[in-house]
Amino acid sequence: MAEGFDAVDVIRTKRDGGTLSDGQIDWVIDAYTRGVVADEQMSALAMAILLRGMTRAEIARWTAAMIATGERMSFAQLGKPTADKHSTGGVGDKITLPLAPLVAAFGVAVPQLSGRGLGHTGGTLDKLESIAGWRASLSNEEMMAQLADVGAVICAAGSGLAPADKKLYALRDVTGTVESIPLIASSIMSKKIAEGTGALVLDVKVGSGAFMKTQTDAAELAQTMVALGTDAGVKTVALLTDMSTPLGLTAGNALEVAESVEVLAGGGPADVVELTVALAREMLQAAGVDEDPAPALVDGRAMDVWRRMIAAQGGSPDAPLPVARESHVVTAPSSGTLTRLDALAVGVAAWRLGAGRARKEDVVQAGAGVVIHAKPGDPVTSGQPLLTLYTDEPDRFARALEALDGSFDISADSAFTPPPLILERYA
Repeated sequence: MAEGFDAVDVIRTKRDGGTLSDGQIDWVIDAYTRGVVADEQMSALAMAILLRGMTRAEIARWTAAMIATGERMSFAQLGKPTADKHSTGGVGDKITLPLAPLVAAFGVAVPQLSGRGLGHTGGTLDKLESIAGWRASLSNEEMMAQLADVGAVICAAGSGLAPADKKLYALRDVTGTVESIPLIASSIMSKKIAEGTGALVLDVKVGSGAFMKTQTDAAELAQTMVALGTDAGVKTVALLTDMSTPLGLTAGNALEVAESVEVLAGGGPADVVELTVALAREMLQAAGVDEDPAPALVDGRAMDVWRRMIAAQGGSPDAPLPVARESHVVTAPSSGTLTRLDALAVGVAAWRLGAGRARKEDVVQAGAGVVIHAKPGDPVTSGQPLLTLYTDEPDRFARALEALDGSFDISADSAFTPPPLILERYA
């Protein structure tokens, strides 16, 4: 069959700073998915987009073209509002675990399609798989039944949602084009729009442990994704949140599950509770529910949904979580106030201990990771434990400790105020 466009012409248009037409975009995404456009041609186009950028109209059309390569889900039959959350990834970011059952406790269905960790950012599915028996893969029918019964599901996205994105993301990963804001935005939003949720709240991280290192870049990404969602008829809100310091007091898989359960039991670290409640409030408002979610963390409603959600996916909510065989304590070299704990360094350390993967096929250790004993603003004394490292393989400690070299500052001056957790809101 004759093709409507030529890949080289499309590449040249963007290379020279031009605007791609709707027809060019529709064709190149479809043709790449069909294998007509070669990997080297699409990688050249992705690099041209990285260097030249895209207009709002181009990004919207690119996103729509990726959605059109697969199926679109609908939750209309549930008869209740739906809301989802997406985080751009960070260190210690276990927020999805308490958030989904918290929002579901108010009658809003939460179809949370999540992913696995790669590099220093943890994956929600990896965390939940540390619970005995829990399974990530559900059919669309199982997902719909669980949403109707329990109100919340956290599972892997099916292969039918935006298959062009899966192919293009793998290519970007090996061609140095992951950082393109138009391509990041369309990658995230093509899957979320195809998923069919009525409302979407975006947690866009900024700081050393985030994908976006500067607030300017994070704001551009947030505003681009809000525009894409809004244009597609999805009520979309974004919060810019700080990721210069790890979230909570754990980075790992089973370690973060345990901390999430503490939050659902009415306790847990203040920053995890603050962000969970803030995102829940946004999700509820976007779904048309005007209630304060905070009490449901204290009175057991959210915990009840959590237990039912875990059990519905084969997990045992009462089973003991895996514990690593080996541990190593990092102590404070001096007394004073902890003024910095670098999120990226802690994330890389947890990854090297076995909590993350370098390649998609790598196996993660359920018990590996880092427990944090002091956060910026806390007073510390010389010799006090700052971090405890956990792994099943003691030969991993050396490289984890290398990652933590220079990762924290202790000041004799006690006058230190940590930055706010929530930096901006876009709607």
